[in-house]
Amino acid sequence: MIFNFRSPFLKDLERIMDIEKSGFSSEEATSSESMKERIEVINDSFILAVTESDNPVGYVVGPVIPERYLYDDLFEKTVKNPAVGGYQTILSLVVDPQFQKFGIATKLLTELEDISRNKKRDGITLTCLKSLVPFYEKNGYKLEGVSDSQHAGETWYNMVLDLKKGNCSS
Repeated sequence: MIFNFRSPFLKDLERIMDIEKSGFSSEEATSSESMKERIEVINDSFILAVTESDNPVGYVVGPVIPERYLYDDLFEKTVKNPAVGGYQTILSLVVDPQFQKFGIATKLLTELEDISRNKKRDGITLTCLKSLVPFYEKNGYKLEGVSDSQHAGETWYNMVLDLKKGNCSS
């Protein structure tokens, strides 16, 4: 199967929300209003994977922040990304269950990394559940301990991919 990558449009919102709900519990999933705001405000760091017929099957999204680690307020309010620098976050990386096992999540991470390098980001940062740590490690991310996040009452783990030479995990 061939998949393409593009920025989302508002017409994609309903399908994006279906995918979001397939990958997160109701407590973890973002609201339709928050997702709409992400499409409108941070379209430059929102990547949609689509089939040849332009059907969305997965996405990765997150704002750019100055801090190395995510904080819970990011899940509620979206602000415009700076032109260069900062840490690219990943708030959601989700692939429709029917399209998993095609390497789409890894390809989305690669697309986001390419964009982040072009915009001279310091790194890419995310929090994930313990079960997903091996997936991100396989993709070059380093585990940097338990996150302060209280999102959805879960225990989250900080994962970072450094993009600048000389950066090191502490």
